Amino acid sequence: MASVHESLYFNPMLTNGVVHANVFGVRDWVTPHKMALLVLLSELGRAGGQLGLLERRRLNRLLLPLLQGPDMALSRLRKAIEECCPQLAGSVHIRLKLMVEGELKDMEQFFDDLSDSFTGTEPEVHKTSVVGLFLRHMILAYNKLSFSQVYKLYTALQQYFQRDEKKDEAEENDMELTNPEELDGRMEKEELDGPLREEEISCSGPLSQKQAEYFLSHQASLLKNDETKALTPASLQKELNNLLKFNPDIAEAVSTTLFIQNANSHSLLHYFDRLILTGAESKSNGDEGYGRSLRYAALNLAALHCRFGHYQQAELALQEAIRIAQESNDHVCLQHCLSWLYILEQKIFDSCVLLEHSVNKSLHFGLPYLASLGIQSLVQQRAFAGKAANKLMDALKDSDLLHWKHSLSELIDISTAQKTAIWRLYGRSTMALQQAQTLLSMNSLEAVNVGVQQNNTESFAVVLCHLAELHAEQGYFAAASEILKHLKERFPPNSQHAQLWMLFDQKIQFERAMNDGRYHVADSLVAGITALNSIEGVYRKAIVLKAQNQMSEAHKLLQKLLIHCQKTKNTEMVIRVLLSIAELYWRSSCHTIALPVLLQALALAREYSLQYLASETVLNLAFSQLILGIPEQALNILHMAIEPILAHGAVLDKGCAMFLVAKCQVASAASYTPQKKTEALESAVLNLNEAKAYFAKVDCKEQLRDVLYFQARLFHTLGKTQERNKCAMWFRQLHQELPAHGVPLINSFK
Repeated sequence: MASVHESLYFNPMLTNGVVHANVFGVRDWVTPHKMALLVLLSELGRAGGQLGLLERRRLNRLLLPLLQGPDMALSRLRKAIEECCPQLAGSVHIRLKLMVEGELKDMEQFFDDLSDSFTGTEPEVHKTSVVGLFLRHMILAYNKLSFSQVYKLYTALQQYFQRDEKKDEAEENDMELTNPEELDGRMEKEELDGPLREEEISCSGPLSQKQAEYFLSHQASLLKNDETKALTPASLQKELNNLLKFNPDIAEAVSTTLFIQNANSHSLLHYFDRLILTGAESKSNGDEGYGRSLRYAALNLAALHCRFGHYQQAELALQEAIRIAQESNDHVCLQHCLSWLYILEQKIFDSCVLLEHSVNKSLHFGLPYLASLGIQSLVQQRAFAGKAANKLMDALKDSDLLHWKHSLSELIDISTAQKTAIWRLYGRSTMALQQAQTLLSMNSLEAVNVGVQQNNTESFAVVLCHLAELHAEQGYFAAASEILKHLKERFPPNSQHAQLWMLFDQKIQFERAMNDGRYHVADSLVAGITALNSIEGVYRKAIVLKAQNQMSEAHKLLQKLLIHCQKTKNTEMVIRVLLSIAELYWRSSCHTIALPVLLQALALAREYSLQYLASETVLNLAFSQLILGIPEQALNILHMAIEPILAHGAVLDKGCAMFLVAKCQVASAASYTPQKKTEALESAVLNLNEAKAYFAKVDCKEQLRDVLYFQARLFHTLGKTQERNKCAMWFRQLHQELPAHGVPLINSFK
């Protein structure tokens, strides 16, 4: 009977010169690397008070990742110890050399001496400490080895040490044959690139269960917070396969592939196969072990399908997860399923009932993370539904209290990014800028592991993109380019959040090309915008057609886009499309038809609390009244709308607003007395100077040309010949650079 069940308790292996043994549930193995760590701990105990406080602190910080992490080359270990304490690194090397060049009994004696660390009234190591548990695991695993296995371990230790010696000799030979300047440059490059090399991140050889769990949590943290420092998808898949080979019981490792960029459902389906082969199918309704893993694997499979847009497959997997969770009465899993059910339903129709139910249940079962996510989703939905900003900010304030109470730093970042986006939606760029700066200056509350900071998440990508667009709107294109450059470095093109900065980059380039009158360049950018956001792409295409005086084609495109946005309830885009349609009517001399369109846009903007779009619509209405011959009424309503534009608007919109004020002043002055008319024209000249400064800031040559023409006419009326000639000269220079507009100046607002 003992021979039949022996493999269940003791399964010695020799792989790549390393002895492993799973001893009565102690899933840890003695390896040459761990022998080197034991020597390090022994020498650290001998040094005692000889080490300085700073050196001891550095060593203590180094020990935890060494004990938990995968095995590494001896040269790498020596380098890490030398950075903390060069003297101790030398002692470790000498002790290992004496053991390797001695006899087998020296290694036996070394393990016997390790047990003395726990003896005495004041032992060097406490049994329950991290170091104490590691020592006890190693001593237990070593004592269970047979003599042949001890000999193989000793041989593997000799090979481990000799490889390091050969590497040192090769480096010395290279130093003798290499130019010193080239060597210094190469060493600097190696020091900079060292922490990022995959062979140092990956797990070399088999891992114990604890090392495997540490490797998984470390890679998951990297993929979540800074995927540029994580292993590539191919390398990570290779390491997961190696991990499962030596740790078949850790099937949860497969779920890590959810975060791989090129992930597919094969790994999760393979997880179900593993459970069935191990006879875990009958345990699917258990509270622990395979049953819990099975229902969460089904939930992860649903999340993966949802991420890839396979909504029908996601719904089937979610139904399976719900069934298993109900059988095992797992309310936590059911709440996660309910959250994903809302996400799936949201792809088809808005379902506030599910979301509110999810928030209430999450609070009832003490799940602050899920409750906060539900509140964030509700706020986002209410923002698109046109709720007042003060009520939304109150709801976010309540969720922030929940975040700080439970130290949910990731959700704090999400909440701040959400506030930035909401203020942008309502047209309050100053408030959006404040929230963006708040998030960028905040320190993360999460623990920092091996230099990983929580700064490469979607929240930071969203905030940085808004920051780049805000700078571009104010004419700071160099600053916007620097922000985008930083985004490209932080989120490479193959990362999951790269499409955010790609879209904003294309939009900023498009606006610059339109301002500069390079419509062919703007037209070439439309394809890239459409690939990232189809609605934005169609809208930009219509703008280009309108600028090229292709009115009928632009009108057809805008009408199709309007119908689509009304169906999808994209109110912000509906208003923008209506404003563009009104401008088409102006250019076609259909001024009376434009008025109902503008009134419809104004009603929508006020209904959905989109203050900035409402102000922009009022400016368009004032322009319509100017064209219809009632400039006094236009001036009256301009005072209502111009303040939000000047406070929160883009530089181009500010210039257009001041230009419109000047036009209305000139038109109103026709009925004034000569003295009052002169004062009105001089005031209009000042407003034109301000508009000219705004247009020059964003390099909008076409609008600048129109301002110069209008200003020259005013100077001519006022009898200021020198100023008139100067404006006429600048106008001529711009007119030669730019093509003719093709329509009267009075018929264009922007």
